[in-house]
Amino acid sequence: MKIAIVCYPTFGGSGVVATELGIALANRGHEIHFITYRQPVRLELLSNKIYFHEVHVPEYPLFHYQPYELALSSKLVDTIKLFGIELLHVHYAIPHAYAGYMAKKMLEEEGIYIPMVTTLHGTDITLVGKHPFYRPAVNFSINQSDIVTSVSQNLKESTLELFDIKKDIEVIPNFIDKRKYSMHFTDCQRSLMASEDEKIITHISNFRKVKRIPDVIHIFNKIQKQLPAKLIMVGEGPEKEGAERLCEELGLANKVIFLGNSNEIDRILCFSDLFLLPSETESFGLAALEAMINRVAVISSNTGGIPEVNRQGITGYLSDVGNINEMAENALKILSDDQTLELFKSNAAKVAMDFDILKVLPLYEAVYEKAFLARHESLQQN
Repeated sequence: MKIAIVCYPTFGGSGVVATELGIALANRGHEIHFITYRQPVRLELLSNKIYFHEVHVPEYPLFHYQPYELALSSKLVDTIKLFGIELLHVHYAIPHAYAGYMAKKMLEEEGIYIPMVTTLHGTDITLVGKHPFYRPAVNFSINQSDIVTSVSQNLKESTLELFDIKKDIEVIPNFIDKRKYSMHFTDCQRSLMASEDEKIITHISNFRKVKRIPDVIHIFNKIQKQLPAKLIMVGEGPEKEGAERLCEELGLANKVIFLGNSNEIDRILCFSDLFLLPSETESFGLAALEAMINRVAVISSNTGGIPEVNRQGITGYLSDVGNINEMAENALKILSDDQTLELFKSNAAKVAMDFDILKVLPLYEAVYEKAFLARHESLQQN
């Protein structure tokens, strides 16, 4: 099948999932066309099964904000016609499903009918989508999709609660590819980050307010008062500068390492003992899953879809948002005893296997077939 995938090309979870999905689909023989404004960060190699089409947005002084949705929908029309695309899979309701719908309508004028699958990832629903300015467009875009999926049961429930949805929503969880984590580094270079007696705690995110970055710092501060530890902060975003100042104020500057964005997440997690994810909300918790597949225990909030990934008392612990005292106490339960730590690490890796891409990929392929057949039946009826 020839599939066009529209996503954000950034380090965020939706872009990573969309890119990894496309690569896996190509490995199974599908022809994949990524359409976005920059080559996705996880898309390292193009091949005869993987293509990238850049969306250019011309600068016009007439527009205060350049019309990306217009440029994207036009690019979709051109690419679908040129390469004979059979199915469109858009990640994020706004602006991608909206642009996808416009492309579908333009193509129908030329007698080309293409089914569209929309995957909801989180902030397109819980943040952008519920804003009064965007709510009608999000509601319309979801209902005009041929098939809608969400990355967690919690996100599905939130979508149905916030919007007037007429479509069924199928839950297909985010995933990891265990084959990419099967390598065992002979030297994780742990000694570059911490001394032998120090535990290594890690946080990876886009450093937005919703990630509650100050909570990460305060939890770590309580941990390091009880046992030797280092904190590694991976990512870039608006909260990073404030986090660096907070570390200075708490006297943690020599115990916290800010690495910025990285393409070596697996190596960083290789030498990590504990992952902190105290977010205000997470539609799924992909960062936690990536930690778990690397044998890292997780301390997280119990919000959104995180409890569907991090299992209480098994892979880590969950606490109410903002309860940094309990999070620190639970972290110390895991870190204070090497045997306990090893048990949690082992459990984390085992549970992560439930989300292997080889188990999730057939679910998407089934959705594609359903969308394709439904579109075909609809055309026959008309």
